[in-house]
Order: sequence, then structure tokens, then C-alpha cells
Amino acid sequence: MKNLIIGLVALALAAPALAADSVSSVDAARVEKTVTSSFTNLPEGWDDRLKMDEAQRICTETRNQPSEQQADKIVEAEKAKVKMPDDGKVLGDWKAGEKVAQNGRGFQFSDPAGTEAGGNCYACHQLDPKETSYGTLGPSLKGYGKTFKFTDEAAKATYAKIFDAQAVLACSNMPRFGTNHVLNEKQMKDVTAYLFDPESPVNK
Repeated sequence: MKNLIIGLVALALAAPALAADSVSSVDAARVEKTVTSSFTNLPEGWDDRLKMDEAQRICTETRNQPSEQQADKIVEAEKAKVKMPDDGKVLGDWKAGEKVAQNGRGFQFSDPAGTEAGGNCYACHQLDPKETSYGTLGPSLKGYGKTFKFTDEAAKATYAKIFDAQAVLACSNMPRFGTNHVLNEKQMKDVTAYLFDPESPVNK
């Protein structure tokens, strides 16, 4: 979200120069100051969310087109952040996972304390083929488990991608659900099950 805001602010600050048909250079420090100052009365801990980590910085500065060296650096660093379940199991309850996939709540100022965030997966993906409303930013996941033949190895790789997509693809548009503590371990297991369980509507 912050990257989007920074981009919009940068465009607004550059507009006068663009209108004058001249070459413009946006002052990154000015953009950062403008964005940061627009957030006031932040709840405790929210100020840290305005600070970009290294992956966000590289992806922002390169407009999601990092060099091969930068991409390798991001993937290596993000892989180190992935924590697999201690019990070694990545498949939870697919019915609970369906609810997580459909839930877009969480991490808003208006949320009551203790609100459990959802994955909002349908905003970007098709999952249950019977669903008529879904986003197309990400690939269709219809038949996901069947495609990967329901293997344990594929399920674990999927859990890791849900945990931190940039551990797989640098500058991925997919949120880093585990790394950024959007979803907890149980929720990520449940979403993995929603994708892999043979009884899940995703695989029907």
C-alpha cells in the first residue's frame, strides 16, 4: 500500500514539470517526507509499517524490474525468513482455508482489536471454478492440487510461497503473508489445504 501511495505522490509532485514538457527528477526524500507526514495519530506499532525493507526498496526503485543480481539478493534474503511448521505438516482444514481466501478484512484503522485478517485471495486469483467474482492480477488456481498431483513436495513449496512469495519470485505482487504476519501458521496451512485437498472445490 505504501509503495502505491509513494508512486501517486511522486506522480503528483512531477506533474508540473511534466506539464511544462521538461525533464523532471522527483526528489525521493521529498516524496518520503510527504507520505510519512500524511499519516497522523498512528496506533502503536504502525509507524514501522511506513518503513520499507530492503526488498521493498529495491522493487520500488527499479519499478519491479530488478537486475538479476538484485533479484537473487532478494530471493536469498526472503528464503531465510520462511519458517515451515514445526510439525512438518502444511495441510490444514480446507473449509477453514476457503473462509480465509474469501476474507478481505484486517489491518485497517477501523478494525476492532483482535480482528483476524484474511488472505483476500479472490482479489487476485480464481480458485473455486463455481465462483463468478475473482481478480485476474494473479494466475487462475483452478485445479491447483490436481495440476501438482497432490504431492507433499508441491504442498510444502506452496506453503512457502504463501509465507513469502518473494522467496520464490523477486518483486512478486503477492503479499508476504507469513513474513509480514498477515496470516498465522494455521491460516496458511488451511489455505494450502484449500488449494491441495482433493475434496476442496478448487480441485473439483
